[in-house]
Amino acid sequence: MSETLEESLPPAARPITRAVLEIDEYAAGLGWDQPARLFALVDTAALLKNEPGLARQLGLEPGTTDQFTPIEQDEVPKGTPLDTFLGTIAWPDAVAGCALVVERLILPPTAEAKLPEGVSEKELTAWVAKHPERQEVRMTVAVLRDGTRETALRLRQKDSAREVLTGPALVPGLAEALLTTFA
Repeated sequence: MSETLEESLPPAARPITRAVLEIDEYAAGLGWDQPARLFALVDTAALLKNEPGLARQLGLEPGTTDQFTPIEQDEVPKGTPLDTFLGTIAWPDAVAGCALVVERLILPPTAEAKLPEGVSEKELTAWVAKHPERQEVRMTVAVLRDGTRETALRLRQKDSAREVLTGPALVPGLAEALLTTFA
């Protein structure tokens, strides 16, 4: 059997999944219609060892291992395209990964097939916002330096922790963009 221990664990047992769900729950507590939020993911055991004062401020317990502690970063600048903003980020070596929380409107595949052609991005955004089948979704996407990724998706119409979908390949484009911040 060639799978690693982490791959054989149930999804919620994976440290990156626990971190994504923790961030999702934090974002859920803030409500909807929030700006994008960026988090550094730091190895909890290393944080306890190297930054005990910060670890105490964050309420981390000694002996906590095999976890990532999310640390919210400065606000994502309003009006700056996300890909442009992500291109400006460089993480120090102590950061094991990062996560981004964004809210978006999505359409089912049947509606995507009817997207108008030859319109500006602004017109397309307005079309999606008025579409009767649109859904609001909060995406929490996390990546580690080694390429490991995880996503939590929460639909506004099913805004419950039990309804959160998780998986490593739910938002591959955003995960790839986050991985470039470690290049």
